[in-house]
Amino acid sequence: MMLKMDQITRRMAEHQPILSPPGKGTQAAVAFLLRESEKGVEGLFIERANRDGDPWSGNVGLPGGRVEPEDGTLRETAERESREEVGLNPADKRYLGRLSDIVGANLPVRVACFVYLVTGETPLLLSDEVTEAFWVPLESLTIPERRIIARIKFCDRTITTPAIILPQQEKPLLWGITYRLVSEFLEIAEEGEAQ
Repeated sequence: MMLKMDQITRRMAEHQPILSPPGKGTQAAVAFLLRESEKGVEGLFIERANRDGDPWSGNVGLPGGRVEPEDGTLRETAERESREEVGLNPADKRYLGRLSDIVGANLPVRVACFVYLVTGETPLLLSDEVTEAFWVPLESLTIPERRIIARIKFCDRTITTPAIILPQQEKPLLWGITYRLVSEFLEIAEEGEAQ
């Protein structure tokens, strides 16, 4: 499958996300930042720093975090967190749309995801919450051999969950909420590819 940005843009514009109603638990928002390169369409992922008390410590994710009182909207949360964590301001980028909200399977968190197209130079400035930020060719995430069922240690227990082996060596597995968001995005993109 060859992902093309014009098809992604069209499919994201047509996509009707399922939004979760406000409820108990933490509300968070993330930004899925895309770019075109010689490797095709790539997505920006981060490796979270190891921090005491952070259940996602050391995991691969998307730039984002909890809603703060000063945030007017969930989209503003995703944009603020991206500026803080990787030094990119999605508000200056082309907004493509929103994915369906995800409710955490292991912790009471609801996550909204907003998708943007990044063009031009993309220097990154990482905060101390991020060990590394890296671009991943999205086609590599569709390779069946990269999709596994893994045993992951999370909050002092081990869970069995779907995951993706990233093409970058020695990176943690892509799993959990980020896996679910990326899977939805790829389904949207593949629908566009099939048309």
